[in-house]
Amino acid sequence: MIVALIIACEIGFWVLLAAGLAFRYLLRMPRTGLALLLCEPVLEVVLLVVTAWDLKNGAEPDWTHGLAALYIGYTVGHGHRTVKWLDGHAAHRLDGRPLVRPPRYGLARARHETKVWLGTLTAALVATALLQLAIWYVGDPGRVTSLESWRSTAWRAAGIHGLIALTYWLWPKKTPPGHPETAQDARTGREKSVR
Repeated sequence: MIVALIIACEIGFWVLLAAGLAFRYLLRMPRTGLALLLCEPVLEVVLLVVTAWDLKNGAEPDWTHGLAALYIGYTVGHGHRTVKWLDGHAAHRLDGRPLVRPPRYGLARARHETKVWLGTLTAALVATALLQLAIWYVGDPGRVTSLESWRSTAWRAAGIHGLIALTYWLWPKKTPPGHPETAQDARTGREKSVR
């Protein structure tokens, strides 16, 4: 039941997103589109309530409950960024606005990748908190090993993503000569080419 609900939430996420963007840009009803986009978190609340209800009714804690916690954590950590990214592409394609792309070179790219990693870190923190609440809720150490293993899964993912983000700081990709992309020097306020 939980896996089917996770799939339904994911489908619902994309349906609400498509509907929200269609109302904003195709039908020129930005308030209705925004209202639909703001309904996205309701899906995660439903998943959280149903998962807790499933455990309350005596369901054996298993991988599906852990997956639900990771899904909710991912949505909290990366959902807003995903919606913003797709909104930018829809505004570009359907409304003719300029497309804002993330930086591709140098320290600006490293900062961008670090912000994305912070979303993964947030996801791991949220998933860990939900899993810990579920462990306390079940209250039987013999029945929660599956939930405990999902905590380590969340932190492994955050660790791997952190190492990838770190590589952008250690080996920043150099800006090709004559490329218009520049980075702001935070200490002096001068614009300089990233080389």
